[in-house]
Amino acid sequence: MRFLNSLSGRFLILTVLFVMLAEVLIFVPSVARFREDYLLDRLERAQIASLSLLDDEMVSPDLEEELLRNAEVFNVVLRRDEARQLVLQAPMPQPIHATFDLRSATAVVLIRDAMAVLFDPTPRVIRVIGQPVRDAGLLIEVTMETAPLRAAMLDYGLRVLALSAVISIVTAALLFFAARALLVRPIRDVVGNMKAYAAHPEDARNLLQPSAHITEIRDAEEALATLQTQLTAALRQRERLAQLGTAVAKVSHDLRNILTSAQLFTDRIEMSEDPAVRRLAPKLVNSITRAVNLTEATLAFGKAEEPAPKLARVNLFDLVEDVLEGERLAVGEADISLADDVPSNMVVRMDAEQMHRVLMNLVRNAREAIRASGQSGEILVRARESEAEWLIRVIDTGPGLPTKARENLFTAFQGRASKGGAGLGLAIAQDLVKGHGGTLELAKTDASGTEFEIRLPKTAAAFSPT
Repeated sequence: MRFLNSLSGRFLILTVLFVMLAEVLIFVPSVARFREDYLLDRLERAQIASLSLLDDEMVSPDLEEELLRNAEVFNVVLRRDEARQLVLQAPMPQPIHATFDLRSATAVVLIRDAMAVLFDPTPRVIRVIGQPVRDAGLLIEVTMETAPLRAAMLDYGLRVLALSAVISIVTAALLFFAARALLVRPIRDVVGNMKAYAAHPEDARNLLQPSAHITEIRDAEEALATLQTQLTAALRQRERLAQLGTAVAKVSHDLRNILTSAQLFTDRIEMSEDPAVRRLAPKLVNSITRAVNLTEATLAFGKAEEPAPKLARVNLFDLVEDVLEGERLAVGEADISLADDVPSNMVVRMDAEQMHRVLMNLVRNAREAIRASGQSGEILVRARESEAEWLIRVIDTGPGLPTKARENLFTAFQGRASKGGAGLGLAIAQDLVKGHGGTLELAKTDASGTEFEIRLPKTAAAFSPT
């Protein structure tokens, strides 16, 4: 049963069936042609017997009986010169059942009459009309029994079927072994490779090496080899990410303790008499507080997904100014200007901490890109709102993003826009914006600069944790 369900078994069965069907289609016209030849042969024998008696009308009964017996007919009628002449005759055992005229019979008629004789076992007497050979008259007509004809047809049919069976078996066997060599064996090799790869996907020795000579199987092997290569790379990256996640969790744990200790010293800094220190102290406190929150969120990320945003109505102008003020301190001596075009009374429903991280990532990426170019530049944060959404744009006049960075812009560890970057900033930013029910997209990038666009919906239904 297992063999019949296999590709080889079913191919063998179908081959036998198709060959037998072809043989049946050949068998039917072959039997019809055999019947026609049989009847023509009887007509020719009868004609020879009748022609031998034309010059001598006096024939003894014994000779007439012998001539009819040799021709296997009951009587012979030969028409010559428009005159119908009964040449030979003998008693008939029963009346004539049917008349068959071979002079105008078509292939369909011959097949129909042959099948009628083959499937009718009743002995009958029939009349057969044909054209005399060598134009020895206008027509020749004989009467004969169907039993010998049917017996000869059955014998011929059995021999044809036996030959067909032998041809079918030989053909099926040849096609079976050819299919095993050309199809089944390569497919089994591919299946075996898939099982070995599934057992040890990290082992490069299990990667499939395309070797088939058949185009379709070769294409399948190449597609599978490409898939295995990509999957192996993904598994390796996943393993590295797991290791990196463990390391980050450990570092974040210790860093949180360090930053918590640093928070204890901020009160002393705020008591300083230096005006510059007193002015920058709140910025330092906020930065340390955000760092502590970030390390705690990183530790939580190792156990679950990014926490859902805590939505509140936040003044966007103040948030943007806070981001830009922190970046201005990092500009140093570089000729980079930071500005905003945000209405002072614009209130947005968002998580202030998460949106601060999004804008900080975008502005910092823009600043680092401009600084890496060695040219001066500008960074602008612009915001507008409509009835349906809030729109925030971060625009810079930097050199634009490299092609490789654009291809995997929001993919972790692959969308690095600058040398030395980890490729995490934009991936994190996009996840945070999605958590607000919004979108973060690259609106433009070329030699004149880059523009990112944040869209936050105003509908409450859009705010669902991701």
